[in-house]
Amino acid sequence: MKRVGFTLKVKPELIEEYKAHHANVWPEMLDALRRHGWRNYTLFLRDDGLLFGYVEVPESFEQALAGMATEEVNARWQAMMAPYFENLSGAYADQSMVQLEEVFHLD
Repeated sequence: MKRVGFTLKVKPELIEEYKAHHANVWPEMLDALRRHGWRNYTLFLRDDGLLFGYVEVPESFEQALAGMATEEVNARWQAMMAPYFENLSGAYADQSMVQLEEVFHLD
């Protein structure tokens, strides 16, 4: 199991809408995430839009992302979510996550 932390930036004026979407994630999206090994997936959002994500994946973050890239529901979700983020340069959020280096862990 690999622990992964990443950041993105939500546009501050769209934070409430972004949170509303995540209060009602599509069941088929949740199923796809589970199918590709995403566990303990958690998003934290600061009031200025800085988003920190945490997920545990079986092998690597790259492999987990590649699995999701095969899912039609992920393409729909990413297209819907793209306008909520800053600095994507035409990419989707799942292609723009800035992965963080793990420097400490306490079990």
